[in-house]
Amino acid sequence: MKMKKIFTCLLVTLGLTTACGQANYENTDVKGFAELMNDPKVVVLDVRRADEFKDGHLEGALNIDQSQSDFIQKAKEMLTTDKTIAVYCRSGRRSASAAKRLAAEGYKVVNLKGGISAWKEAKMPVTTDTYEVDVFKTKSGKTVKFHALVHASIRIEYDGRGIMIDPVTKLGNKTIDYSAMPKADYIFVTHEHGDHFDKEALKLLTDNKTQLVMNKRCAEMLGYGEIMVNGQRSMFNDIKVEAVPAYNTSEGRTQFHPKGRDNGYILTIDGLRIYIAGDTEDIPEMQDIKDIDIAFMPCNQPYTMTTEQLVKAAKTIKPKVLFPYHYGQTDVSGIPSQLKDCGIDVRIRHYE
Repeated sequence: MKMKKIFTCLLVTLGLTTACGQANYENTDVKGFAELMNDPKVVVLDVRRADEFKDGHLEGALNIDQSQSDFIQKAKEMLTTDKTIAVYCRSGRRSASAAKRLAAEGYKVVNLKGGISAWKEAKMPVTTDTYEVDVFKTKSGKTVKFHALVHASIRIEYDGRGIMIDPVTKLGNKTIDYSAMPKADYIFVTHEHGDHFDKEALKLLTDNKTQLVMNKRCAEMLGYGEIMVNGQRSMFNDIKVEAVPAYNTSEGRTQFHPKGRDNGYILTIDGLRIYIAGDTEDIPEMQDIKDIDIAFMPCNQPYTMTTEQLVKAAKTIKPKVLFPYHYGQTDVSGIPSQLKDCGIDVRIRHYE
């Protein structure tokens, strides 16, 4: 019995067991943590306050403040137990506490010794990018993360793969550094306007494994790319993609997005249905769009929808979650109240 106690306490010193009052998580140094970050089965979690996170954090990290009373609740909403959770804070103390609590909930956790302070001392990179991230679960429990980049540009992460929607490098005073992001596995371009189609961004995000999908006009302008037309359906490994119409209908606007030229896309990822509307008004074809979990719908008159049109379109499609995007200077703050009785979770993100 004495020998067994000594053995289990030895394991405790390595951070590998809950015996002797310790948590079932591992500690690692900066080098080991950096290696973990390259593993698609690892989620990096910053457990500091939001203001600390904003001042500088590790690329791709999620932020949940471990000092808040709803820490575990938020963790369960954003994290799955099939992933390894790599946690850090400033010095390693708060993250050790968070690691202990997460491990008690069944998560496999690795804590960064010395925290972000040790990371910086090792001259490892940090970022101040504050792209808002929304996390959803697929039907089998896998995680899908959505990064609000700018205007109509969205980055999606799923099962170790990256999906980019209409990536552009610069819009107004905002610049996106795509060279700091992993190469995309899939890129979907809706149409040729400069706030959706950017040759420089496509070059930075593309390598020999990238599948680039676009409408006919963009493929002609670029000289390559896989063409999808309205009504076409394709499979990209386990991701089902439908190209759907996107166009203007109002008098005096049809020249912006003529019918039949541009695409919207519906992505079905492990049962999770995502509608990327592109530049469109509330067209009749929306009546055929069903069972949408997440919808990204534009709202910047006169090029796309007015707020009234967006509300009408949302009531037609009935997504579980709606992200108004591409809204420019349009005030979309009143949309949530207009849809509050429709069972639609409206989330306003800062794409501009």
